[in-house]
This record gives sequence, structure tokens and C-alpha cells, in this order.
Amino acid sequence: MANRFLPIGIQDFEDLRNRGAVYVDKTHLVYKLATEGKPYFLSRPRRFGKSLLLSTLEAYFLGKKDLFKGLAIENLEKDWIQYPVIKISFGANSYENNARLKARLNAILTEAEEKYQIQKNSEDAAERLSQIIHSVTKKTGKQVVILIDEYDKPILDALYTEYEEQNRQELRSFYSPLKDCDQYIRFLFITGITKVSHVNIFSGLNQLNDISLTQSYSSICGVSESELEKYFMPEIEALAERQEMSLEETKAKLAQMYDGYHFTHNVEGVYNPFCLLKCFSDKDFGSYWFESGTPSLLVKTLQNQPVELTNIVNGRFANENQFKNYDPDSKNMLPVIYQSGYLTIKDFEKETRLYKLDFPNREVEEGFLDVLLKKFITVPYDDIGLEINNLRVALRDRNLDRALNIIKSAIADLPTVVKKDMCENYYESVTHLMFRMTGWRVVSELQNVCGRSDVVVASKDSVFIFELKMDKGRPFEEVAEEALAQIDENGYSQRFAVSGKEMYKVALVFSSEGKGLLGWKAKE
Repeated sequence: MANRFLPIGIQDFEDLRNRGAVYVDKTHLVYKLATEGKPYFLSRPRRFGKSLLLSTLEAYFLGKKDLFKGLAIENLEKDWIQYPVIKISFGANSYENNARLKARLNAILTEAEEKYQIQKNSEDAAERLSQIIHSVTKKTGKQVVILIDEYDKPILDALYTEYEEQNRQELRSFYSPLKDCDQYIRFLFITGITKVSHVNIFSGLNQLNDISLTQSYSSICGVSESELEKYFMPEIEALAERQEMSLEETKAKLAQMYDGYHFTHNVEGVYNPFCLLKCFSDKDFGSYWFESGTPSLLVKTLQNQPVELTNIVNGRFANENQFKNYDPDSKNMLPVIYQSGYLTIKDFEKETRLYKLDFPNREVEEGFLDVLLKKFITVPYDDIGLEINNLRVALRDRNLDRALNIIKSAIADLPTVVKKDMCENYYESVTHLMFRMTGWRVVSELQNVCGRSDVVVASKDSVFIFELKMDKGRPFEEVAEEALAQIDENGYSQRFAVSGKEMYKVALVFSSEGKGLLGWKAKE
């Protein structure tokens, strides 16, 4: 362990190799990319190793053979031909307005012009890029390799502002030479978090091979289960010792916290590499992905799109087109949530070709639900953690009045982000969120042969079956009795009868006028 160096935050392949850091060998996939195709696109969540992958590709195409000593590609590549490489990255800046983007484009192009001693002949970014590609090919006698990192950041930084469309148009123009210069390009690789529709960005670049959902490249970024044990057993053993856990318990906890990403169906799960390395370094199970940066894309999306939370928090089925491409003109927020890493593929129905999307792991689930709670309920910011802990204790102690008073205070009024005709969905969703944040097992819309219960919460010793009803101008007692009767008539409690747990049937009555939880009635 004393001689092992974990490359936390290192995105440069040459630096990583020169430091002797632990490296999960992906070079067989680098060789496969380089020899089987030319124009590629890959979307992956943040902190997933996209920049390191591009840096590895850069070192390979620059012919830096010594850096690959001992890696898989050493036995695959025989020629090690050096190609001129143009690397374009938007990761270093923020692009809240068009001026910032133009300044970054100028800096990128100026660097390339100086590197290859090319005289600037225009102020237009697209013309300059075209001239660079042509001139470099002419000077070197070789085709150019173009690597584009975080291509979508200028769009995401300006999301839902007046500059979003301006930045999109700027990038569309900038990328336009890539198709016309195809004969001069040896290899093109583009990465980002989202896949913005090609119509909007890569105008005419229809030949891009999108490998984001391709089985053979599903683990090109991240750490697979087999790679975890192959490369990190010393760290797993040290973590187990610090946490006073067995190796099996430690591996199970790692999987629960950081595994679970599937970028297509029927493939090995992938761990978030940043979280793994931080966990091994700190020897603790922290929420490293959310702590590493504000989920601004998620917050922006939630603020500007109608939200049906039950479609997110309970898992949902979708066809590929519903989550593969982000269309700025669409109201569909699913692609942004999926591609940002908050949801992943958990199942696939071959007959219908529907994918089940759900949270990849506990870290992401807890962080996502925390963001939702802070946005959609009225509990003061500093009190959310405390209130959730109090709710957990109240359910543990079977103190229904205390538990439901916490929920009542949290959703006293309908927030302005929710339309009145969506309030029933809102109340059910937020009630579900608050219960789910307690850590107890929670299911909404639990299917039964006779119907569906709204929310079921199972604590260590108890099961709570909640039926949510809107008053619709009717007396509280009438609505509450109807809800309790529905629980009995539909047999919601039957599946839990053999559990031996104390069972509570609870009617929650909400205001149809957006005035929150009016009251509750329970029976055992």
C-alpha cells in the first residue's frame, strides 16, 4: 500500500503513467476504437473519466509508446504511427454568455495555430478551424486527429437563458468544417455529458458513431466489478480493516454506494471511478460525487420543466429515443437526468424494447432526493437533515402524529413551481420523497392484484400503508373513511400479513386547493 498512488483528479495520461499511479487498463478499447472506426461520440456522467480517456487517445496517436509499457495495447499495436493531434476542450471555463464562448474558441484556435505555425487568416472560428486542419495535413503529410472534450458545456452552462441558443449556434458553426474536412481527419472523438441532437449541433455530421449505449464499450469509462478486484484488492483490504468489516461486507457496501451504472442492457455494472478512489483514499464511504460539484444541470432542469416526481423516484420504463437525445425544444427532461448520471439502465424488456431506468446506487439516490427535497418543500434549508432524522425516529417509534406533523409542516402550501392541477402528483411525490430519505424501505404505487396503494413504508418492526386522497370540497371524515375502506377492499395489507410486523393503515387527506395536508386518520 505504501507504494501505491491513486490518481484522484488526474486527467492527464502521461502524468498518471509517469507518477506510477494505479491505472485501470482500458487500452485494448483504445486500440479497438482506433482500428475499427473514425468518428465517435460518447456521453458519460461527470467525474467518470472522459477526459482521461481522451488524454489516453492523445498519447496513443502521438506515438508515445513508452507510456504504454506493460499495458494491453503494447501487444496489439505494432506500428505506433505519430499523427498531429488537435485537442479541443471546454472544461476549463464557464460559458454563461456568448462572449465567454467566443473567447474560449479564439484561445483554442490560437494555441493550435501557434503549435503548428499557421498564419491566422480570418476572424471566423469555423474558417480558422478549417484552415488549421488543411494546413496541418499539408505540413505533416498525415491526417489529423481531433479530440473534443466536454463539447456540450457551453450549452449546459447557458441552459434556459437567452444565451443557450446563441452558444448552440456558435458551436454549430464552429463544428461545421468537420464534415467537409473528413478526408483530412484520421480520427474524431467527441465527449460530453449529454447528447444534444445532431440536428442542433453537428449539422450534417450524420456519420458519427455514437457508442454511448454500445455493449462493447459499456465499461470504457469507470471501473467494472472484475476490474475492481483485479486492480484494487490492497485498497479494499485496507478499507475493510479501517471499517472493521469483512472483505465480503466491504465489497457489498462499495457496490451499494458506487456501483450500478449500466450503459446498456445485459452488461457488467460499472463503478464511478472518482468515488471509488476517494473512498479508498479516505477509507470511508462518503457521498463524493455530489460533494465534488453542485448538480447545477439537474437544478436548472427541475426549475424550468414540469416535474412528475413519481416517474423519477420509482423507476420507469422508456424507449431508447426517450432518453438518448436531449432536444432543447422538447419538454422531456428524461435525457438530461439519465445522461447526467442520476438514472441508469436497470432492466430491458426484449419484446417491447423498453428500458427500465432507476437510480444506479445509494449515493446517487440520496443526493438526488436531497436536491428534490430542498427544491420542493418549505422546510428551512438548515432543518431538512434534522427533520428527516426526526421523521425516521418517529416511524421507528410508531409515533404517527409526530411523523405526519413533520410532513404537514414541510408541504403547508403548494410551491409556485407546481401547477394546481398537478398538486395530487406533487403531494404523493413529496410524501414519498420524505419517507424515502429516512432510509426505510418505501414503495409508491405498489401494485396489487386488486389495485395500487399510494405509499408503503416498512421500518424495522412496522409496516405503514398510506392512502392519499384529495378532499375535492368534501368533508374530511368522509374522505378519510373512503381511503381506509379502499385499503381494506383492495387487500393492500395482505402481502405483509406474514411479515410479523405491526401494521398501520393510514388515510392522508390533502387540499385540492393547494393548501397542503389537511389531516390523517389511522387504524391498525
